[in-house]
Amino acid sequence: MKGRTIVLDHIEGREAAALMVDGKLDDLLIAGDAPPPGTIYRARADRPVKGQGGMFLSTPDGPAFLRQIKGLAPGALLLVQVTGYAEPGKALPVTDRVLFKGRYAIVTPDAPGLNISRSIRDEDERDRLLEIAHEQMGECPYGLILRSCCLGADADEIAEDINAMLAQAEQVLNDPGTEAETLGEGDNPHILAWRDWTDPADIVTEAGGFEMHGVLDALDVARGIAEPLAGGGHMYVETTRALVAIDVNTGPDSSLAAGTKANIACAKQLARALRVRGLGGQITLDLAPMPKKDRRGFEQALRAAFKADPVETALVGWTPLGHFELQRKRGRLPLSEVLK
Repeated sequence: MKGRTIVLDHIEGREAAALMVDGKLDDLLIAGDAPPPGTIYRARADRPVKGQGGMFLSTPDGPAFLRQIKGLAPGALLLVQVTGYAEPGKALPVTDRVLFKGRYAIVTPDAPGLNISRSIRDEDERDRLLEIAHEQMGECPYGLILRSCCLGADADEIAEDINAMLAQAEQVLNDPGTEAETLGEGDNPHILAWRDWTDPADIVTEAGGFEMHGVLDALDVARGIAEPLAGGGHMYVETTRALVAIDVNTGPDSSLAAGTKANIACAKQLARALRVRGLGGQITLDLAPMPKKDRRGFEQALRAAFKADPVETALVGWTPLGHFELQRKRGRLPLSEVLK
């Protein structure tokens, strides 16, 4: 099946959204038990962590950890927002730079100014969007970012989204409470799919959509460790307490270029494989043997694949043993923890 299809359904009683591209599972969002990124708390400072420049905070959902604190004393109240998922037994990662993110607009209370996505290069379109932004923001002191999906979008829809995010920001920032409290819930998978999967796509909302469109079959592969590669090879994705280990196997190909071809295929599919499995943290690639002269081509393929990936990933580089390392934000819950 060619084209993009967004399937909104439930699995094992959890709300979920799947993005199918040309019949292949490209992304998956699934509700978990932990507070999702975007959740906003009024938190209470608990105790500083010497040597790390951070502070443990108390929230209604348990302890949180805030990095790079300045002038924050224990007992103080502050607004924080969840930025990702914590490893089991660790505190929630949060930031004190709260954002209000919609489909078209992001309101930034701590960063004033009007900004348009750099991917929108047409000057006439940028002028149109700035005009909409000025009209809706008026004298508001908050900042605003108009996202790339604003390109060609209806002016009324953009204005409506800006106003919705402004109203949300006003409600949270002016809340008069004096105790630790949840002030804003993070978006659920169906809302996230509407917000972030903005390219044209068919939308399927009927119950049983996952089965009808092959999502369940794709999940069976993602819940295993083997991921098939173009050319007959495989990459094996296994998690440990310390890191995610990925081993590349050339399969039946015994040619001199087999290792290079398998590694390039791995580079092209790695972002999708990690995204669907919800994996982050330290990632180590044990690649198939290939000449050092082919490393640059591998890195280029890897960089191109992660450029379009929504989860922040740093390509760290090569180790003395010839492994390649990455550091990936824990922006998703591991599929293995959500679906037992």
